[in-house]
Amino acid sequence: MSTKQGAALQNYNNELVKCLEELSHRRQKLQKQIQDEESVKQQLESQMVKLRQELDSVEVSLRGKHDTLDKYNATIAESEQAYLKILESSQVLLNVLKRDAQTLDRTDAQG
Repeated sequence: MSTKQGAALQNYNNELVKCLEELSHRRQKLQKQIQDEESVKQQLESQMVKLRQELDSVEVSLRGKHDTLDKYNATIAESEQAYLKILESSQVLLNVLKRDAQTLDRTDAQG
C-alpha cells in the first residue's frame, strides 16, 4: 500500500469517525427530545384524568341542581295557581258579603 493510499485511507477513516460522532450526537439530542416530550405527555395525561374527574363531578352536581331548580319552579307555579284561586274565592266572598249586607240594610231600613 502506498503512502497516498494510506493517507487517503486515514482521511476516510477520520471522516467516518466524525460522521459517526455527529450521528451519535444527533441521536442523543433526539433521545433527549423524546424523553422531554414523553414527560410532558405523561403530565398532560395526568392532568386530563384529573380534569375528567372534575368535569364528571361538576356534571353530577349540575344535574342535581337542575333537578332541584325544576322542583322549585313547579312548587312556585303550583303555589301561584293556588294563590290565584284563593284571591278569586276571596273576591267572590267579598261580593257575596257586600250583596248580603246591602240586602240586610234594605231589610233593616224597611223594618
